Amino acid sequence: MQILGADGQVTQSDATESPGPDSAGGDIVKDGTDQSFMQDVVEPSRQVPVLVDFWAPWCGPCRQLGPVIEKTVREAGGAVRLVKVNIDENPGVAGQLRIQSIPAVIAFQDGQPVDGFMGALPESQIKDFIKRLSGDKDEAAIEELIARADAALAAGDPGGAAQDYAAALQMDKESVAAIAGLARVHLAGGDADQARALLDSVPENKKSDPAIAGVRAAMELSGETEGAGDAAELARRAEQSPGDPEAHYELARARIAAGDLAGGADALLDSIGADREWNDEAARKLLLRVFDAAGPGSEVAKEGRRRLSSLLFS
Repeated sequence: MQILGADGQVTQSDATESPGPDSAGGDIVKDGTDQSFMQDVVEPSRQVPVLVDFWAPWCGPCRQLGPVIEKTVREAGGAVRLVKVNIDENPGVAGQLRIQSIPAVIAFQDGQPVDGFMGALPESQIKDFIKRLSGDKDEAAIEELIARADAALAAGDPGGAAQDYAAALQMDKESVAAIAGLARVHLAGGDADQARALLDSVPENKKSDPAIAGVRAAMELSGETEGAGDAAELARRAEQSPGDPEAHYELARARIAAGDLAGGADALLDSIGADREWNDEAARKLLLRVFDAAGPGSEVAKEGRRRLSSLLFS
């Protein structure tokens, strides 16, 4: 009989494998045994994800989870299958997978355990788990998570932003908006290496996406403005010399170096307002790069361009 080893790999046992209640193309929901685990779970998981519900008759939460997960799997219409294993009668695979608390649900894909959860989750969370596992993307939910993360990052809450970007990536691992957002979180936290690693993970056909290009531009700006000075001290200087374009320009460089593109844009607009021709229009040129780094659809770019037009053509 072939079973799973402790490392999750398929191994060979000397026991005789008995036929399970169905073949690899069988029911969406079925009972499984240690002996039928290969044909009920491992082999079918090469075509479709298979959830294994480890349970026992004496377990109250198992009785709560059972009907809910069965209903949810059936409603998924074949996107996943469910095999229920009573660990009192079949302790073998549960022991090899080190199942220490039940109910425990382990998802198998391509013959290997890939994900799972413990406890009697509500139906909504089980549906989300199945969607993530089957690759059924909830685009509206992903967009909502990213919008909330964008707002959190703009409001100075990188921790909250990171959580929502990560949740969006769980639902769609190739979401360029979520990857770019999470890279911005790392960049704002001073971890350019982690931001770069995230950008390098983007599929080749999406590397030119404006969201990704914007983060790369932000990284370049951050590197170029590194060591620009203390933003708080430069802010005091700019406040004391409102008509000095250089003071506002240096403040902008310090803010950009800290990942504050919105604050940098504000200071550059103040510099342009003080003297648009100063230093061969250095402030305007840097401001256009900030717009690129923030992204053409960002509030930084949209509001900044409106204010720039007002300054240049008033």
